[in-house]
Amino acid sequence: MNLNNKIGVIIDSFGLGVIEGLKKAKEIGADGVQIYAVSGEMDPAVLTGNKRKELRSYIEGLGLEISALCGDLAGHGFQDAEANPAKIEKSKRILDLAVELGTNIVTTHIGIVPEDTGSRIYESMQRACEELGVYAKSMNAYFAIETGPEPAVHLKSFLDTLSTNGVSVNFDPANMVMVTGDDPVQGVKTLRDYIVHTHVKDGKLLRLVDPKDVYGFLGYSAMDHQKIAEMAASGAAFEEVPLGEGQVDFPGYFAALQEIGYTGYLTIEREVGANPAEDIAKAVSFIQSYRG
Repeated sequence: MNLNNKIGVIIDSFGLGVIEGLKKAKEIGADGVQIYAVSGEMDPAVLTGNKRKELRSYIEGLGLEISALCGDLAGHGFQDAEANPAKIEKSKRILDLAVELGTNIVTTHIGIVPEDTGSRIYESMQRACEELGVYAKSMNAYFAIETGPEPAVHLKSFLDTLSTNGVSVNFDPANMVMVTGDDPVQGVKTLRDYIVHTHVKDGKLLRLVDPKDVYGFLGYSAMDHQKIAEMAASGAAFEEVPLGEGQVDFPGYFAALQEIGYTGYLTIEREVGANPAEDIAKAVSFIQSYRG
């Protein structure tokens, strides 16, 4: 397999802060980085004016580029109509920041898309995504929904109701394997028209789990990244593992991405483990083994 996609890493996985994380990404051979831009030093309200130019210049000086920003606001995604105006506004500011830093992709979780397409929650998610999609499209950019909370077929049917592809997909094969038991290879083909960014992560489903217990749901519980990481580390229902040790069919996954003509980033995410830097370095080598 002649895989020639660029390799990215989520620098937050290193737990070193932005600058040291960027240096580490360069050191282990990544081409680009994905960075959380929700709070702290990367919050759009904090990273303003010349600080944006300085960061972009620093990243380019390392010979790296940004594959995407992560704008995941957690909680209930866009299920809560009352909370949505503030979340939509913050999401737009994260997209503005992304474009200034040289990427046109912001990845996010929107909450589990309900089965009932006539429900108030479905409608509030639809309205929010429509507004975000139109805004992104006006900038030739994308909000990319991360796969996992619902099967690919259902996510596609939701995206098909929107007027633009400004809301598209960040494809994470491990989330699908660990939570819904969906097939990532078929998922790539199902979502082929929407995939603009991908994650490379591996995992195992150990027993059936209600996606609401992982991703939350309005009126049930809120999504919490720390809680998800703890679940993935504990192995009670599912387990995130180093690449090649789980249930993701990587030869099939990479082949499917090639088949649909995907030319974007393969971005490594590692949310658990005692030595994430070592795991991520091995992951870079794992992907490189599929090149040429």
